[in-house]
Amino acid sequence: MLRIHDLVFDAWGRRFFDHATVTLPVGAKVGLVGRNGAGKSTLFKLILGQLSAGGGEIDYPRAARIASVDQEHEATPIPLLETVLAADIERAALLTELETAVPERMGDIYARLGEIDADRAPSRAAEILSGLGFSTADLYRPMSEFSGGWRMRVAMAAALFAEPDLLLLDEPTNYLDLEGAMWLEARLKKYPHSALIISHDRELLDNSVDAILHLSEGKLDYYTGGFSSFERQRAEKIRLQSAMRGKIEAKRAHMQAFVDRFRASATKARQAQSRLKMIAKLESVAPSVEENVAPFLLPSPERALAPPLVRLEGVAVGYGGPPILHRLNLRLDIDDRIGLLGVNGSGKSTFAKLIAGALPTIGGQVHRDRRMKVAWFHQHQIEAMDPEDTPLSIIRRAMPESSEAQRRARLAQFGMTVQKAETTVASLSGGERARLLLNMVAMERPHLLILDEPTNHLDIDSRRALTEALNDYSGAVILITHDRSLMEMVADRLWLVTDGTVKAFDGDMDDYAKFVLDRARAANRNPSKTPPLPPPPPPPPRGAIAPLKRKLEAAEEALARETKLFAEIDASLADPAVYNDPVRLVEVKKRHARLVERLEEAEAKWIAAAEIYEAARVAV
Repeated sequence: MLRIHDLVFDAWGRRFFDHATVTLPVGAKVGLVGRNGAGKSTLFKLILGQLSAGGGEIDYPRAARIASVDQEHEATPIPLLETVLAADIERAALLTELETAVPERMGDIYARLGEIDADRAPSRAAEILSGLGFSTADLYRPMSEFSGGWRMRVAMAAALFAEPDLLLLDEPTNYLDLEGAMWLEARLKKYPHSALIISHDRELLDNSVDAILHLSEGKLDYYTGGFSSFERQRAEKIRLQSAMRGKIEAKRAHMQAFVDRFRASATKARQAQSRLKMIAKLESVAPSVEENVAPFLLPSPERALAPPLVRLEGVAVGYGGPPILHRLNLRLDIDDRIGLLGVNGSGKSTFAKLIAGALPTIGGQVHRDRRMKVAWFHQHQIEAMDPEDTPLSIIRRAMPESSEAQRRARLAQFGMTVQKAETTVASLSGGERARLLLNMVAMERPHLLILDEPTNHLDIDSRRALTEALNDYSGAVILITHDRSLMEMVADRLWLVTDGTVKAFDGDMDDYAKFVLDRARAANRNPSKTPPLPPPPPPPPRGAIAPLKRKLEAAEEALARETKLFAEIDASLADPAVYNDPVRLVEVKKRHARLVERLEEAEAKWIAAAEIYEAARVAV
């Protein structure tokens, strides 16, 4: 399907690919792995023709369809379901042609639509969208109503629906919750064509791919099997490579000693010259390079507190409107390792804010030890970093009483080299920013660590290092993550956020995976989950056209006003500064919730007015 031969690519002062060669079989699902910055995303751009190679070839069948998910879908007024259906270009073109086709052509069009199973397309698209976390009501909402993260999911849904011959996915689980990641894992396993997937998700790489393509030192090495199999094969390859290098070096040293001893001897000169030629012909084996990663520093609390750390009694919490979570009766002790489960939007981050003390209650009682230190890491911290800041200036603010040498030593412990210490945040990779912040939030030896999606920017080796650090940490942990492997290795209790409350989940991650997939299958079997577009209402009398048009225009103006207000409040939520002011954040959230309701109401009135007007106009 895809052949890469002798690929060479240089950019930004370094060589990304050094005569790399590999062939991917037809229909293979391949995981592309390598350290952050190795060039994985660069390879995608070379395959897509967005970058030009300095040498070598990238070949695939001329008629092959290739699709990637590299940016969010546009915020258009087109409904979600129609947006995804349009990704099947052939179906969309046939349906468009059908509107004006002559009778002689219609038979061919209908025949082809039957061949590509066009009638099932809406239900198939709805199934994919449901798996990625969209509700039935979302199917008819315009794209402009969805945030950037949700529009990334739409782009992924469109690519999966179109089923290209080669699907390129770059960190697809970063935009999903755990439930979405589990669904995608099962979906990719059944994908009917070839796929090349950049991922640091061990579970996906173990359960959904047939092979691993490893990028290191500018070379591409192909290993059959999942990620665990790749690790075993690569460890054995490194061991054999080291052994072979040792044997060759010993042989070289032995022959060189003979040459050095007898080169000047008249009787041994010929043998010495012969050995010199043999030394020159000895194969050169490059030393094996172990890719080490700096550990995370998560110091345990200096002294334990009396249990419980936190106790919730009938607590309700929200943002000014109806409570997001209520009936919370939970207890958190010093040695608890809680994995928080639930779909996006269920209230996991709200619960984290409550426990961190960043969100006041609207009912019930929260009992917590006043001496308790809480460290809270969440995704918005990375987005809110000043791009002109540097790790050194950040650590200076955190360690005002320390010497410059102590600050630099601490950054070195974080994995920040001398050069990186004075590099601007804008020039750091996402993984380097995440590593810096994760280490920073834990500096005060907290009694409780709250981690909200800590692995989004970390490669596999860094995720393993974080797992080890969390298992060495002796305080309490609340973990929200789509990384199933991290959840399994760290959490010893699972809490499920659902139906506006938080309750214990009776089972492990395998039980939860089964629960999620069974729920998805049940939704797909239930026709009510993916209803057809609602039929238009019956047309009114002919004389009602003018009033209906005026009513439609008024609804359009009202919708435009609400859309503008909603866009303004949405933009304010994207401002990092708002998250530094808890009072302002609460007010913005309240207004956002009110505007969501008003916008939905205005949209419903506009849709109803438009349907009635169109029906009346057609009837006339």
